[in-house]
Amino acid sequence: MPSPPLGLIAGEGQAPLYLVQKLRAQHQPVVAVTFSKAQAERLKSLGAHTVSLRLGQLGKLIQTFHREGVKELTFLGKIEKPQALRQAVPDLRALRLWRRLLSRNDDALLRAVVEELEKEGLKVVSPAEFLPELLTPEGVLTPKRPSSRQWEDIRFGLKIAREVGALDIGQCVVVKDRMVVAVEAMEGTDETIRRAGKLRPGGVVVKVMKPNQDPRLDLPAAGLHTLKTMIEAKARVLALEAGRTLFFEREAALELARKQDLIVVGVK
Repeated sequence: MPSPPLGLIAGEGQAPLYLVQKLRAQHQPVVAVTFSKAQAERLKSLGAHTVSLRLGQLGKLIQTFHREGVKELTFLGKIEKPQALRQAVPDLRALRLWRRLLSRNDDALLRAVVEELEKEGLKVVSPAEFLPELLTPEGVLTPKRPSSRQWEDIRFGLKIAREVGALDIGQCVVVKDRMVVAVEAMEGTDETIRRAGKLRPGGVVVKVMKPNQDPRLDLPAAGLHTLKTMIEAKARVLALEAGRTLFFEREAALELARKQDLIVVGVK
């Protein structure tokens, strides 16, 4: 008897593509709900059954998964909040959820969506269950190691990032000489790094899971594109929380870091 399909709420970027490619190689069917035609085509070409919806169509999302026989689902990929707020077409169920939220920051919003899904008998699981090989290992991952001053910035940045994350603001900070240069909010990691580059080049980028974050939702992620953004912004160190951050295209990213004399570390 074939296994039921895994539901995938797919944002943008390479992460959903990687997951679908891996699962289809294992003959696991995937039903991917997407919010752009381009991403739908990419996922379809890898063997996923795709359904395109508008952001905010929570009732249709639930109906789709029930119709397709989905019992478990996961979230993966980037959905930029400013774009989501501009493009969302909320249905009645989404509007009711939105109105009752005391906080509309990312974690609070995602938790509320999960509660709605679980009310409907849909189990939400972490993408890390399917992609354990992508979790960032602990230690220095590049030939170049941090200097003593950079280690100080990494430790300082970890403390700040966790405090900011506890307020459900963002997952990333950029620091330099034990000063906070930029804090991620609605704009996302790449724009945070670019902003820091304009203010104070040579910084340390630190990305962590929020202390109170549901590990099934919005796992922090980095990859080759993050390193390219760092080069553009003249940042020098990337510190990722080991075991709790997904690191995509790791081999290519670390090769680029080696060529550019950058530093990548997994820290706890």
